[in-house]
Order: sequence, then structure tokens, then C-alpha cells
Amino acid sequence: MQEEEKTPTPRKGGLGRQREKTKSMRDRDVCILVFVGSAAALCVVLLLFLFCVPPTSAPAGLPMMQAHAHNDYRHGRPLLDALAYGFTSIEADIILRDDELYVAHDVEEIDPLRTLRGLYLDPLRERAFRNGGPIYPGGPQVMLLIDIKSAAATTYRRLDRVLAEYSDVFTSFDPDGRRSDKGVLAVISGNRPAVSLMAAQTVRYAAYDGRLEDLDSDAPSDLMPLISDRWTQHFKWMGIGTMPKEEQDRLHRIVQLSHTKGRRVRFWATADNQSCRRNALWSALISAGVDLINTDDLGGLQHFVLSE
Repeated sequence: MQEEEKTPTPRKGGLGRQREKTKSMRDRDVCILVFVGSAAALCVVLLLFLFCVPPTSAPAGLPMMQAHAHNDYRHGRPLLDALAYGFTSIEADIILRDDELYVAHDVEEIDPLRTLRGLYLDPLRERAFRNGGPIYPGGPQVMLLIDIKSAAATTYRRLDRVLAEYSDVFTSFDPDGRRSDKGVLAVISGNRPAVSLMAAQTVRYAAYDGRLEDLDSDAPSDLMPLISDRWTQHFKWMGIGTMPKEEQDRLHRIVQLSHTKGRRVRFWATADNQSCRRNALWSALISAGVDLINTDDLGGLQHFVLSE
């Protein structure tokens, strides 16, 4: 059988070889640029993660005096999660219904199993008994901020009777100015009764949460130990860029006046999503001397405080 005649492959000239070399170098440069760009983008993401986003699970720490657990009852384990993260101020909303105090923000959320006694008062008593009085072993006093969502005076009167049953756990006050400190200080917020109603009590087991309009109040600090208010109602800065000097000065005046009268300061409705702007806002609050940082992110605030 006759073999097929093979057609010889024509040799490329110098111009062809130069074009191939140029194309090869161009492809190599593109690959290098893509690699460098990807590496730079990865570095930016890692830096943002390290400096702006806390880890999903922070280790348990010591009690943090500046940590306030906003709407604590919405966590997986009300009270217990906040204590595990070292929070010393814990907030619970309550609604009075059929003479029972339920932990809920709205009537539609009421669950017969979620009462103030069951979620907070009994566990606090158990911790206080175990630790010989304090909620944290040898630790500071814990504040339970009770935010009333039903009728102010009626709900408070019922709450006062309930707190009296836990006089071994809650700090009490009498008209002569005597204060009996226990492991927990209850402070009434939300739909508060008239401050005069609380001031006139023979013995009371809670204090009053003031607002910025109460900065000049002559109420004693044992009656009004805290000033709380909505951040966005008084400040526009939300952690982006530099805080305006006018707002810086206003914040420092609020803190200074409150501290002069023996009161602590808390703001709610601050930035609370994991971000650099939240870190900037928290840093500004702490630098100004704000006493309680309000958050729903327990692990995020713990990581921030321990990293400061």
C-alpha cells in the first residue's frame, strides 16, 4: 500500500515568532495583574473582618460595667446568655395581664411560659443564693431595667408587690434615705409611673429611669440613678466620618451634668449592626464617659470591650 505523502509544516518566520512571544507575555501580565488584584481584595476583606467584625462566638469574660443587654428576652436564653457574656445591665419588657407580669413587647407576643418571675426573678434569686448575695461571684451589682409596656401606674403597683417578694435579691429604699443594697438594682423604664408616686412610697424596690429632659431634676440619685434617651432624637452622627464638634460638646455636657448628679447615662437606637461605624460610635460613647452601651449583639460588644 502506498503511503500518503505528508505535507511539510511551513516554518514560521521571525515576525510570527515575535507575535507569539508578545501574546505570551501579554497573557502572563494579565495573569499577574489578576493574581495581585485578587490578593489585594482578599487582604482588604481580611482587614475589615479583623477590625470591624467580631467573631461569631466570643469567650466568656469578667463582668463588664458598660454592657447593657437591650431587649434581652429575645435571646435564646433570656438572662443566662447576657450573664454568660458578662453583662451587668439587662433589659426586660413587661406587660400586665390578668394580674400576671409577662415578658413581652406587645400583647400578641405574650406566652404563658414567659413570665417575669420565670425568666428573670427566680433565676436571679438562684444565682444570688449560690454566690452569697451577688449575681457574679464577688462581682458588682447588676441592674435589671424593667421596661413597662402596659398601663404605667397599674403595672408598677403590681410589679412593686412582686419585687417585695424578692427583697433578698433587690435593693430597697426607704423615705429616710436609707438604702439596702442587694445583688440587683431594679430600674423602671418605658411607661413609667409619675416619679412622685415612687418617691412617696414607704419602701420601694426600684428606681426611676430619667430622660434628657430630667438632667436638671433635683430628684436624688437613689430615686433617679439613670438617664436614658433615644440617640437619634438628639444626635445625627451615626459613626460615619468625624463626629461634629457641636455634637461632641453636647454629648460631653450631658455626661458631665449627669455624673455631677450621681447618675449614669445610656442611649438606645445607636448603630448596632456589625460594622466599622458601630465601632466608631461605641468608641465615641466610651470616650465621652457614657456609662452603658446599648446592644442586641452580646458577643459583639464583649469582643469590642475586651479589645479596647
